[in-house]
Amino acid sequence: MRQRLHYESNGQGWLLELKQFYDPDTLNPALNPVIMIPGYAMNTFILSYHPTRPSFVEFLVEKGFEVWTANLRGQGGSKSTGGKRDYGFKELSLVDLPAVFDYVARHQRAELKAPHAVGCSLGATFLYTYLAHHADSHGLASLTAMGGPLRWDSAHPLVKLAFRSPGLAGIVDVRGTRRAARAILPLAKRIPKALDIYMNTDFIDLSRASELVKTVDDPVPYLNKQIAHWVNAKDLKVAGLNITQGLASVDLPTLCVIANADGVVPPAAALSVKDAIAGPVDILRVGDERNWFAHADLFINNEAPERVFEPLSQWLELRRK
Repeated sequence: MRQRLHYESNGQGWLLELKQFYDPDTLNPALNPVIMIPGYAMNTFILSYHPTRPSFVEFLVEKGFEVWTANLRGQGGSKSTGGKRDYGFKELSLVDLPAVFDYVARHQRAELKAPHAVGCSLGATFLYTYLAHHADSHGLASLTAMGGPLRWDSAHPLVKLAFRSPGLAGIVDVRGTRRAARAILPLAKRIPKALDIYMNTDFIDLSRASELVKTVDDPVPYLNKQIAHWVNAKDLKVAGLNITQGLASVDLPTLCVIANADGVVPPAAALSVKDAIAGPVDILRVGDERNWFAHADLFINNEAPERVFEPLSQWLELRRK
């Protein structure tokens, strides 16, 4: 598998980090390219890493796809060239995403230009926002939302607590999140229930915790404030538009991937797109009593390749445009 690093200016003082993955021996140029967008306080590392099995990116590349991962402003290896840290849904969804899509269209190897957009956690919400504002001009072949919230009809008590006060969420600037995660993860096997909201430690290899934490970024106070308003109001509004209502004009095939024991984004919040978007919605439910799936399990559970990547790959292959 070949990997190429790219940077693209978003016009607002940030160079966005994009990575292009493909295998010349398996690449099928007749398949639409895939663009993956990470979510809250995370970057794209976890998309191309798995502790013991092929990663999400590696799996799709082996199936013939050209895959791009995109770190938006403040994520991963994206670089500030004067850009500030007070950004939120509008900047990430309506400035950075169009810059990413335009860049990929100019540099992709695939013959079909319309990309499959895969949003991971809050990355799906960024895509919902983009789509609601570009209902007739989004240029996408499909949308996959992996544990992505739209409407907060329900939320885990810890999520409610963290975002109870928009004012407080907007002034608390948490730094050193990756260092904290590096210290906490090795303890998970001793106190597994401490991380149940996020992962099933019985089915995730944590022996390389120092690698896993590379996907962790510091949260952004301004975005936290907007999330708090959203959780309390249930519906997200960006640039004057109710995103749930805006999706009613978006006719796009959508795959909703649901982890059965997700404590970060409950199934109800992830499924809310089904009643909102105009296009057909398919649902992939993952996890059972033996191996329940939480938020991170969608990417790094021992059985993620069979239970998530394979059916998702098949779904994408059938939706060429």
